[in-house]
Order: sequence, then C-alpha cells, then structure tokens
Amino acid sequence: MNPLRFQPGWPLAAVLLTLLPLVPAQADSLSLDQALLLAERNAPSLQARHEQVSAARSAVLPAGELPDPRLNLGVQNLPVDGSDRWSTSRDFMTMQVIGLAQEVPNRDKRKARVETARAAAERADAEAVIERLKVRAATAQAWIAAYTVQRKLQQFDDFYRENRLLAASVSARLAGGGGAAASALAPSQEAAQLDERKDQLQSLAAQARATLRRWVGQDPDVQAQAFPHWAVDAPEYLQALHGHPALAAYAAMTREAQAQVHQAEAEKQSDWGWQVDYQRRGPDFSNMVSLQLSFQLPLFTGSRQGPMIEARRAQVRQLEDEQQAALREHQAQLEADLAEYQRLQRAVARSRQTLLPLAEDQVRLTLADYRAGKGALSEVLAARRQRVEARLQDIDLQGQLAATAARLHFIYGEGRV
Repeated sequence: MNPLRFQPGWPLAAVLLTLLPLVPAQADSLSLDQALLLAERNAPSLQARHEQVSAARSAVLPAGELPDPRLNLGVQNLPVDGSDRWSTSRDFMTMQVIGLAQEVPNRDKRKARVETARAAAERADAEAVIERLKVRAATAQAWIAAYTVQRKLQQFDDFYRENRLLAASVSARLAGGGGAAASALAPSQEAAQLDERKDQLQSLAAQARATLRRWVGQDPDVQAQAFPHWAVDAPEYLQALHGHPALAAYAAMTREAQAQVHQAEAEKQSDWGWQVDYQRRGPDFSNMVSLQLSFQLPLFTGSRQGPMIEARRAQVRQLEDEQQAALREHQAQLEADLAEYQRLQRAVARSRQTLLPLAEDQVRLTLADYRAGKGALSEVLAARRQRVEARLQDIDLQGQLAATAARLHFIYGEGRV
C-alpha cells in the first residue's frame, strides 16, 4: 500500500474548497412553465383571494341560522324601603327570575340571507379565477419581457466580433495606403456606441427581472430555446366571450344583489320571538312561570322598508348595466388585441423575409465596395448600424408577438368557462 503523499497544489485546492460556500450562487434558470407555477404558489394576491373564498364559504351555513338565544337573570319587585327592604323572600311580590328568550326572523328573511351568502361565495370563486388569470398573464408577459432583453444582449457577442473584423479591415486598408488616417478611429467609436446601447439594455434587463421577481418571488434567470407560442383562435375567443370569468363575476354579483332585494322585501314581514321565565319567590309563596310571545310590527313600510327595497333594486339594475359595459369593453379589447396580433405577425414575417436579409446584403455590399476602394467608410458604418437595429428590432417584434399571444391565451383562452 502506497503512503499518502501531499502534492504541491493541494494547499491551494483546500483553500478553494473552504471558500466555495462563500461564492454567491447564480440565479437558477427559470422556464416559463416554472415561472407560472411559482407565481401561482407565491403570489400574495392569489393567497388573498383563496382566503376570501374560504371566508365566503364559511359564511353560508350560519347565514340561515336563528340568532343566539338570550339568558335573562334578575330580580323583580324588590322592596327598597320599609321593614322588608332589600329582602328577596319576605314580600310575596318579590321574585328571582331566570329565563330564556329567542328571536325568530321570518322564514323568507332567513332564506334570503342564505341566498345572499351563497351568491357572495360564487362571486368570491369568480374573483379568484379572474385573479389567477391576471397573475398568469402578467407572469407570462414579465417572463417574455425579460427573455426579450436577454436575447438582445446575446446579440452583442456577434456585434463585438464583427467590430473587431471591421477594425482589422480598416487597419489593412490604412497599411496599404488607402483611406484617411481618421478612419482608424471609426471602429473604436462604433464599439463605444455598442457599449452604450448594451448598457441601456442591461438596465432594461434589471427592470424586467425585478418585475418578474414580483410574481415568482425569487431572482430569475430566464432560459428557453425560443419565444413561447400559443395558438390564437380568434373566432372561438369571440364566441366564448360571454362566458369570460370577469362577466361571470358580474353575474354572481347580480345574484347577490337580487338576494339582497329578497332580504329587503322580507323586512316587510313580521319577525317574532318567545321568552320563558321561571320566577322563584320566598318559602311562604308559590313559584311562577311566565311565557311571552313578541311580534314585530312593520307599520311604516312606505318610509322604511319601501325605500330600501327600491335601493336594492337599483343596485341590481346598476350591476346589469355594468355587466353590459364590461362585455363591450372586453369585446373591444379582444378585437384590438387580435388586430395587434395580426399586425405583429406580418411585421415579424416582414422582418425575417425582407428587412434582415436586406440589412445583411447592405453591409456585405458596402463593405465590399470599401475594401475595393469604391465606397466610403461612413457608408459601411451606417449599414452596420442599420443591421444592428434590424436585429434588435426583429427580437423586439418577436417579444411583442409572444406577449400579445400570451395576453390573448391567458385572458381569453384559459378564461373560457
């Protein structure tokens, strides 16, 4: 067995292993699907909606229950002067009372309360669905925005490499006795302009990551092979618009308001109650039991219950009108988004099929003329700037197309009921 021998590089390796836990970890790569799962798990607004749903459902059962009974304890007819003052047993009228009382709202009122609570639970469910769609749509668009900027930044490796090739071409021409001496500065100026543009994009990247972090709850590093794609079915979206969760929420709110109308109408009917008392007197007198029934008397419905009923009915009409307004708003927004999606499809196709090839050809031709001594360096630089802008604009158009498709998919595709 060979003895353990220390190699010269081992102390350095041991130090590096010791310091390894202190190196800050890089942000984990985050796909779109992972971002959506994290957003649904961590979004505080969704947690709040879930609690709202739980609270609304818990309120349904007690809505139709009777009020809690009342326990009555007391003393009646206690003397306060004379020889029997403050005595609870010597005067025949003095009684120690213990009783039980129960208020009984009328049946229609209890039924309307249950209807109101159930409608409130339905509204909470609909609002939770709406919030989930909003969170998913916002997360997808934040992820796409971060990915778009990342894709733009990845282009700068090629831009800098081509800048170095341009510098070599300019130096070669100057060495051959062609061109002005000032042209030697042009590649450095172009590199500085690229640095400035890259700094702007890095600032946008930080902002996009901050926006995405709001939804996923962690520092994101978006990763993907390409922009996400969703099939956009315009006729189906338009046909299913009436079943959108936002409109379903209005339907639930309308049912809640109608139940409140029934509850207001039930106030015109009398409530009643009962009370039983056991009255204990002195040892020389017999004990007693009392039974009482009470009834509410809604005598002034014109100034009390009537106006409240009209107010509740007005709320129903208000919600119906708001639902129609929301339907028109969603329809207009959907049509606008579909039109924008079609425009972006054409723009992406035009960029890929025409603008990018033309920009590449322009750079190639102007550079060939410059190398042959037929063209000016300024024409080459202008063509190269246009190519940079064409590449970045192509990525930006792809990002806008993906973001619009995400909005259509999550708001109108997933939102179908």
